[in-house]
Amino acid sequence: MADDATPARDYRETVFLPDTSFPMRGGLPKKEPEILEGWAALSDKGLYGAVRAKRQADGAPLFVLHDGPPYANGAIHIGHALNKTLKDFVVRSRFALGYDVDYVPGWDCHGLPIEWKIEEEFRAKGRRKDEVPAAEFRERCREYAAGWIEAQKVEFQRLGVLGDWWNRYATMDYTSEATIVAEFHRFATSGQLYRGSKPVMWSPVERTALADAEIEYHDHTSPTVWVKFPVKAYDEDRYALSGAEAGDNVFRLPPNDASVVIWTTTPWTLPANRAISFGPKVEYGLYEVEEMEADLAFAPWAAPGDRLIVADKLADDVAKAAKIAKWRRAEPVDPTGLVCAHPLAQFAPDPVGGYGYDVPLLPGEHVTDDAGTGFVHTAPGHGADDYLVWLKSGHSLDSIPDTVDPDGAYFPSVPLFAGLKVIETEGKKAGKFGPANGAVMDKLIEAGALLARGRVEHSYPHSWRSKAQVIFRNTPQWFIRMDHAVDQLGGKTLRETAVQAIADTAFHPEAGRNRIGAMVETRPDWLVSRQRAWGTPLAMFVDKETGVPLMDPDVNARILAIIREGGSDAWFERPDADFLGNHDPARYEKVVDILDVWFDSGCTHAFTLEGRDDSRTPADLYLEGSDQHRGWFQSSLLESCGTRGHAPYKAVLTHGFTQDENGEKMSKSKGNTVEPQTITKESGAEILRLWAAMVDYSEDQRIGKTILATTTDAYRKLRNTTRYLLGALAGFDEAERVTDYADFPPLEKYILHRLWELDGQVRAAYEAFRFSDVIRPLIDFCQGDLSSLFFDIRKDSLYCDVPTALRRRAYRTVLDYVFERLTVWLSPLTSFTMEEAWTTRFPDAGSNVLRVIPETPADWENPAEQLRWDRVQEVRRVVNGILEEERRDKKIGSSLEASIEIFIADPELFEAFSGVEAAETFITSIAVITPVKHTDFKAAFPEGARTLPDQKLVGVLVKLASDEGAKCARSWRILPEVGSDPRYPELSLRDAEAVAWWDERQTTA
Repeated sequence: MADDATPARDYRETVFLPDTSFPMRGGLPKKEPEILEGWAALSDKGLYGAVRAKRQADGAPLFVLHDGPPYANGAIHIGHALNKTLKDFVVRSRFALGYDVDYVPGWDCHGLPIEWKIEEEFRAKGRRKDEVPAAEFRERCREYAAGWIEAQKVEFQRLGVLGDWWNRYATMDYTSEATIVAEFHRFATSGQLYRGSKPVMWSPVERTALADAEIEYHDHTSPTVWVKFPVKAYDEDRYALSGAEAGDNVFRLPPNDASVVIWTTTPWTLPANRAISFGPKVEYGLYEVEEMEADLAFAPWAAPGDRLIVADKLADDVAKAAKIAKWRRAEPVDPTGLVCAHPLAQFAPDPVGGYGYDVPLLPGEHVTDDAGTGFVHTAPGHGADDYLVWLKSGHSLDSIPDTVDPDGAYFPSVPLFAGLKVIETEGKKAGKFGPANGAVMDKLIEAGALLARGRVEHSYPHSWRSKAQVIFRNTPQWFIRMDHAVDQLGGKTLRETAVQAIADTAFHPEAGRNRIGAMVETRPDWLVSRQRAWGTPLAMFVDKETGVPLMDPDVNARILAIIREGGSDAWFERPDADFLGNHDPARYEKVVDILDVWFDSGCTHAFTLEGRDDSRTPADLYLEGSDQHRGWFQSSLLESCGTRGHAPYKAVLTHGFTQDENGEKMSKSKGNTVEPQTITKESGAEILRLWAAMVDYSEDQRIGKTILATTTDAYRKLRNTTRYLLGALAGFDEAERVTDYADFPPLEKYILHRLWELDGQVRAAYEAFRFSDVIRPLIDFCQGDLSSLFFDIRKDSLYCDVPTALRRRAYRTVLDYVFERLTVWLSPLTSFTMEEAWTTRFPDAGSNVLRVIPETPADWENPAEQLRWDRVQEVRRVVNGILEEERRDKKIGSSLEASIEIFIADPELFEAFSGVEAAETFITSIAVITPVKHTDFKAAFPEGARTLPDQKLVGVLVKLASDEGAKCARSWRILPEVGSDPRYPELSLRDAEAVAWWDERQTTA
């Protein structure tokens, strides 16, 4: 290895090179299943059970993470993977922080998606849902859900997710269903439950009501119509045209002389019209048509002489739509007290059963003059605002007509349109609007009531599962009151209780508090009934005469006992007498609606956490996607507040949604999905875990090939650091350890300080669930402080110092501390790799996950060393930059060929090198540091000394080390002392000592 001669001896065998069986390439797709098998063998509940047993034996404090149940319907997707991985980070990090962690995975099983899938199965076999016995249908739903629970369980465990998979919960378990019913009974007995008839979002395709959380909005093109309602009469006491002076004759409209014009995008609701709403703050006028547009390709529906009442602000828009070229404002109009006729009254003049009833004008705060005509056609059975205006005006619930049946068709009682479909429910057009709109418009034209029509694109509600359009439809449903004072809640309402619970909850991020708070403060009563087959029933009886629910404790007890034994199927299959006992079955109606699935999942705390010795409520944390502010977070909040007076959680953590690399929503139709199964198979679950750790999960995050390639590169760097640590620590034992802090060199003290600093950062980040604030500083530490500084500087000492040398022992001691901490700090995030690393070094020490983060000695804190090494690295940056220039100019090859002299004109930078070996720090053979007075440093720098443009206070003079000494055949350092030891004439004195030590042990071996 000498420059000009072959050495007499090959010293390579005497170099103490790192040695480890830990491979450079992870081979994760093959290695991870082996690690999983090892974890599974640790106890009857695998690694999770082993860690819990150890923490409980140690008296650890309990931390409860309650699992928001994924739906048991299909293979997991990337959103599932992110969610469950984040939960695993929580579980493992709390284990590492010394907690006993309760985490029971669960599944949501009831409801529309599964019911819809099973309907498709039966349709494919030529059987309609109503042709399949309910018991058979429900059994197939249960089988379907059970199959996907097992499939998803395997996929989640493949990601390394720890939990009590052996006692998983499911909303369809018999005990779960019994508890859900018991929770429902608690609402009923407290007076918070009521049955009301009101318009709700209804899916004709699915034949059920939908909650707000089940609705999504998509652009839709709807027909628009401007319809004339003839003025029929007015209230003498209330109706007057504004502008009349006191004592003047009040201008009155003769019957049928003028029409109020409404505008709507739902012509099909006109048969249900019962009123017209106007805005109390809107100004209206009576407009007289004088002239129509000329040369039209069609005959317009307006004509000169027509007298129309519209909002003044919208008059020009109405004229344009109706092709009116000129009209005049005859009078201002106050609509108060006006009564109109229905535009279709001439075809069915009977006021009962036909359209011959009065259509009053009612004030409504929801009416504006931003669009339309300033008048809103009001069908109280098909709109929330319409419903409220109608009832506020003093009309009764039974005056609201039922016009559309569950299948989306007009009832037979609807004149002119009986049986016509509003929404198609069969065939290729299922979920689309049917012929009802067109039929209504045709009749309006025939009646001479249509003023204009057009089309408008707007946001329209759809079912988020079937994607079918939905309608507002008046139906009898069961609701939980939000604003009813409850004795069990201390006289507070459910809304007040929930708002207070939100204030008492910690949110990560904090913005979640305002989001869910705004929803709870404005939400309507909780609609809890659904008209479906697959779910937990509203298991109660109602008195047929009074409509009052039977809340007999004995009856309720029998209901719960039977469901606990036979599941909710028993409610539908067992005779009423089995439940009613001494009550007469003929007197009572069995409620066969099922509960909203959000009510199901909102009860999970009751049947998963309560009543267990190794858990408790409220849970410490709920963790789900941000959409659950309107879903599971809210239903759990309302359920627990309504029955217990407080939230079921102490803290809520939300994450965003996963998008593709371009920031677009993933869609199979777009072909931009990223499947977790593919990542696991090709790269390993560890890469997915590292990606999840590195992203800011509180925002929407992105994933794709490029991002995963970057993640893989970061993983390689972490793995290489781990591999180096294992190799450098080969054979390390306690006899070698340096125990006196004062004996550590400055560089080791700096690394110990960084460990002390990182310990605080890691603990704080894990406590606050900021996982990227763990992984990113640790990656920077591995790449910067360790690989680029500590490893780089000390590799010569590791390879070439005699093993008994203090410097080498101190280095290896600190490496041991680094390994001890890195493997547990990173264990929650890169679990497989840290397990492999720990068991490679300590195969008999048990799982790495059993460990807790070790306490870091307070005397490792050393800000002075931090400051020193910040300054040393500034000088090192200059030296490395100039050496690189020397290499580029081919004046030197390796930095060991250089002998450098560094001139420092900054006293603080110079002082930083006190006690620091310069040549080792700069990885040169020779290095001398010379102070220079700041006032004349330019003159003091010798000729040939070079600086960097951004650091003029450090000059570097580079010479060839070979001009000053010979090359050591072992360390390759070029030193004047080479040849001083006659035993080893080709070595430096340090290397000669190390080889003598090595030779002696070979002789005595």
